[in-house]
Amino acid sequence: MFKSRNEVTEAIVIARIRKKLSWADVAKAIGRSDVWTISACLGQMIFSADEAKVVVELFDLDDSATALLQVVPYKGTFKGGAPDDPLLYRWYEMLSVYGPAIKELIHEEFGDGIMSAIDFRMNIGREVDPAGDRVHVNISGKFLPYKPF
Repeated sequence: MFKSRNEVTEAIVIARIRKKLSWADVAKAIGRSDVWTISACLGQMIFSADEAKVVVELFDLDDSATALLQVVPYKGTFKGGAPDDPLLYRWYEMLSVYGPAIKELIHEEFGDGIMSAIDFRMNIGREVDPAGDRVHVNISGKFLPYKPF
């Protein structure tokens, strides 16, 4: 019996490795994108009741996981500053260095507002390059203007 969402997350990670499932296999079974599915499996999103049942069956989890997979999580993974993981740190570094420029470009193009991380899409792929393959990331978020009141 699971007592917390963190315990369910750990069980999912272990079961995926044990069952030799790719994240693409998991996403296909759930019917969502790879990025969203991984984020949800790692505890950053909530599953619908139907999706939670699929996850429980797919990973052979105890039925107590079903309800925990539907609880709104505490979002965010960077507690206390820059992440230690080198890949995540590079994303943090990119945002630290280029974030202000990205912000300026978005404001210049759209006005005063934000890019939604709720109404959001992301695709990650491989870009073949003779100098070494590159990671291709496509991010699209709805623009939400600030409104005067």
